[in-house]
Amino acid sequence: MLSKTLNQGNKIPMLGLGTYRLTEEKQVAEAIQTAVEVGYRHFDTADIYGNHRQLAKAFKSIDIPRQELFITSKIWNTDHGYNNVFRVYDRILNELETEYLDLFLIHWPGLSKSYLDTWQAMIELWEKGRVKSIGVSNFLINNIKDIENNFKVLPAVNQIELHPFFVDWDLVKYCTDLGIAIEAWSPIAKGQVANHPTIVNIGQKYDKTAVQVTLRWHIQHGFIVFPKSGTPERIKQNFDIWDFELTDNEMKQIDKLNKSGRIGPDPAQFF
Repeated sequence: MLSKTLNQGNKIPMLGLGTYRLTEEKQVAEAIQTAVEVGYRHFDTADIYGNHRQLAKAFKSIDIPRQELFITSKIWNTDHGYNNVFRVYDRILNELETEYLDLFLIHWPGLSKSYLDTWQAMIELWEKGRVKSIGVSNFLINNIKDIENNFKVLPAVNQIELHPFFVDWDLVKYCTDLGIAIEAWSPIAKGQVANHPTIVNIGQKYDKTAVQVTLRWHIQHGFIVFPKSGTPERIKQNFDIWDFELTDNEMKQIDKLNKSGRIGPDPAQFF
């Protein structure tokens, strides 16, 4: 498993399991059990997902020490503000039955600049050693500039919508130049990559699915990725991307698919 060292010193596995919309206890338990058996150690959730308690129960049922897991959660838009951060963080830890998070993110910037007060509180959590790393999600260049201009501590990551059909290369470059790692959500474009002829054809060469090729494309670009699935077979397939490598030409073929635009909300307009 490849890992990346974040700018705050914490190592993050580059492939993880997303848990968006996984809320049914039995399904969560099965997904986590399958994932750890295959080799996943990175798990991404958020307060708004409503599955912290289900994940806590699933994590307790596996024979993996907490320090070997990398767990991310996020603070929701309506909880922005300095004082709210500490209250929400304590509740999240209680729900996940853990003493710390490996990564805590601001989920969206929102339309005000309340994320600046939120970021100040998150810095204090990090400086006190209560969280391993802090970062942001869905932040655009102007939002990153706000943090850059007001704080010495920059985000460890920016988690953004990113898939072959939508890559904001200017944002990616701006973040990476600052040492901010890029995480990709919706990495397979809600499954739309599965039948795209360019990606399918590349996959046939390696006896891989288009989804596996796409995940490999992310990894080779240096993006941290965590496809969401509650299906054991897909969880296994998504992890099976380490025995092949795309050529430079194949990477460029997939890069050229960047034409369709977002499938999720525009951060500049999302409350």
